[in-house]
Formats: sequence, structure tokens, C-alpha cells
Amino acid sequence: MGERRIVELLGRAVTATTTATTTTTTTTTRVIALTLCLASVVAGGTAPYSPDWESLDARPLPAWFDESKVGVFLHWGVFSVPSFGSEWFWWHWKGDRTPEYVDFMKRNYPPDFQYADFAPQFRAEFFDAGEWADLFLAAGVKYVVLTAKHHEGFTNWPSNFSWNWNSMDVGPRRDLVGELAAAVRKRGIHFGLYHSLYEWFHPLYLKDKESGFKTQSFVMQKTMPELYEIVNKYEPEVIWSDGDWEAPDTYWNSTGFLAWLYNASPVKDTVVVNDRWGAGTSCRHGGFYNCADKFAPGTLQRHKWEMCTSVDTHSWGYRRNMRAADLLTGRDIVAGLLETVSCGGNYLLNVGPSREGWVAPVFQRSLLALGEWLRVNGEAVYGSRPWRAQNDSSTPGVWYTQKGGVVYAGVLTWPKDNMLVLTSVKATPYTQVSLLGYPDGLRWRSEGALEVWLPPVALSAGPSALAWVLRLLNVE
Repeated sequence: MGERRIVELLGRAVTATTTATTTTTTTTTRVIALTLCLASVVAGGTAPYSPDWESLDARPLPAWFDESKVGVFLHWGVFSVPSFGSEWFWWHWKGDRTPEYVDFMKRNYPPDFQYADFAPQFRAEFFDAGEWADLFLAAGVKYVVLTAKHHEGFTNWPSNFSWNWNSMDVGPRRDLVGELAAAVRKRGIHFGLYHSLYEWFHPLYLKDKESGFKTQSFVMQKTMPELYEIVNKYEPEVIWSDGDWEAPDTYWNSTGFLAWLYNASPVKDTVVVNDRWGAGTSCRHGGFYNCADKFAPGTLQRHKWEMCTSVDTHSWGYRRNMRAADLLTGRDIVAGLLETVSCGGNYLLNVGPSREGWVAPVFQRSLLALGEWLRVNGEAVYGSRPWRAQNDSSTPGVWYTQKGGVVYAGVLTWPKDNMLVLTSVKATPYTQVSLLGYPDGLRWRSEGALEVWLPPVALSAGPSALAWVLRLLNVE
């Protein structure tokens, strides 16, 4: 059977799941059989990428991702209802039985209360996709990644592989993924989806785990059908995979899926993926590397990477018991962004919406502060590249980027005497120095290091108070 015909049948099989009235198992079997057939054709050399890491890792990363630099991450699901501790609430309550979670449930809920009982309370009554998208636009982010499904298994779209445990059958009674995808794209922002490969308590997964992952019932009936479903239905440009660490990529059929994604999917030319596709793949395989949550190497990386972090430093999901001391400040956020971009990474900033579908004002304030700063200093971030030096060799808190022959120096601390010394920069007779957001050029001198006289009064008012960016023209 020709590859084009297999792809056509695969697309029909997965698309049919959105309206299917027959049993899910039958459709799932057909999808997986066609997937495996496609993988064998790809392996035969009739498509650019075959289902092995050597081939998949050779795929160039679509340029839009590196140029974007800044994204927002959204952890939202049934865990947003208890909104206590973290998005791992169910696991800490019923899995490792962390005392504070067990005590929380004993104090506040009846003995027979089940985690599934939280789902009807996940109503999202205040969720307005347009308002969210406007906030993200004002924040200056270029891509959005929403949790389609976390480790609890609840899907934020009407999945045919998650009966009565999805946002259409229970809770919001809405297609949350579809609504946000449309609103975000309308504003010219790239849209992506987080998807957990595994689920803590799914009986098929637990059965596969008991077999030492020699069986693949969960993969064939749940994980892979979901992935094909969201790609065909929503066409995400980022697939942020997670939940991979317990089983090898061969169990997940990761390379087969990625070969289809890169060769024949509706987003084959624009999609990017991370590195969490099986135990041992992190920081080794995939489109861009996360390596670990809040990965911040502080040095230039040879492979494109992303730093994901959360405004609430203790949780990715919304917590009713968060405190001000737990939150990143605006300066923390800009400092993290400057360091990340200087070292070749993207910065993905997480906020956890409430169960009502509301982005808390404290999170809104953080995003808007970032957007204000980027409106003044964004030319040093968007589309930039790492420079020969990432940070200054003698002045702490200075991070460099470059773009179009211009070098930018992000300055986190205003010097007390208004004199900034940049040891890593070599001036030329044609050097020009200016401060983004400031109307006049700046005086400078060079006696080995580049010394710049900053304006006599620190720019303490306005967005640049979080950090300042020097524009250096004709330097070495």
C-alpha cells in the first residue's frame, strides 16, 4: 500500500473518532494498525523521516520557534478544583499519601469522596478565551502551551478516548482546547498543547506497568489515539510531551508517532516537540530540549532548549494557599528571560488558571509587567541570537544577545555611580551606544573595557525599571 493511501486512511480513521458512534476499541485498533503500517512504509525510505532517533533528530527545527523566544504555559484541569499543594494533588492524596494532602481531604470532604467528584466543580464559568488571548498578546508572548491532558487523565477537549472524563462530558461542558486555539490564533500567536503520555491510575497503564511494559494496551487504546486526535483536530504547533519517565520510548511508540507527525500530519512543516518521549530521551532526543523542569544552565547550549518556569514557584497549577513570597517578581521574570535567551533558549512562563477559568490578578500583573518591558526592550529578545559572550566577564548581571549586527547588553543592576563597565565588549572608532527607551545616545570611552556613562538618574519609573538594555553598534 502506498504511503499517501496509508496517510489518507489514517487521517480518516482518527478524524472519524470525533463523530464515531461505534465502539472506541474498534476505532482505536484501526488507528494503531494503520500507524504501524505507515511506520513500516516510512522505514522503507519513502518519506524524509523514518521512525528512529537518528533520522528524527536530524529534522531542522522550524524557524518560528527560535525566533519567538517567549511563551506562556497554562496548567489547568480538575486539579484546579482542590487547588491545594500542587497539580499533583491526586497522586499525593492517593498515590504516595503525603500527610498534608490526606489531612486536607479528611478535614474538608466526606470519607467517601472520590477524586472524580471534583470534576463537576471544574465549571470554567468565567473562562473567556478572547480575554485570555488578549492578556497573552499584551504580555508579549509569541506562543501559548495549554495542558490538553495532565497525569490525572482528564482531557480539556471532547476526546473519544476519555469517556465521561473530559471537558465536554463533565464540568465545563465545553471544548476548552478548541476555544483557546481559535482565540490565540486570531491574535497571531502560535498555539501548542501539553500532553501527558501516562496517567497515574489508569487501569490499562497499571496493567502494562505490572508486565514490565511488555504489553501496550494503554498506548494502543489511549495515548496514541489521543495524540493523533489532537493533532488532526487542533493542529498544534507545539506538542509538549510529559509523563515519559517510567517506560522506554519503544513502549510509547514515540518514534512511530513522530515520523508520522513530521512526514504526513497537517502540521508537519511547522510543529515542534520537546524531548520527553520515553525514559532516557530527555536532553538527548527531540526537537528542543527541556532536560528538566526549570532547566537553567547559565551557559550557551549546543542544542535548542527551553526554560519552563512558573510564577508560583511551588506549583504549576493554581493554589488557593499560595503566598506572596512564593511568587516570582517582575524582575525575577525578566532576569530569567535575559539569561535564557542569551544562552540560546526560549522562556516559557507558567500560570495556573482557577477552576472558574480565571487568571488570578497577581498572575495578570506579572504577565502585563513582562509585556510592558518587552514593548521597550523586545528588539533585544525577539529573533535574537546568542553573542560570542553570554554574560560579562567582570560585571555581574549583564547578559548579551545579538541581531542584525547589533549587540545588546541586558543590565539587571543599575550601577551606583552611573558608570557601566563592560569588559567583554571591544569598542571601535565607529561604536555607538544607546539605551532602549531613552531618547539620546550615551557617552562612552574605551580603555580596554567599554565604559558607558548612563543617564544621571536611574530610570526607576516605567517598564525598564525591571532591567535595562544597551544597544551597542559597531562593537567587537
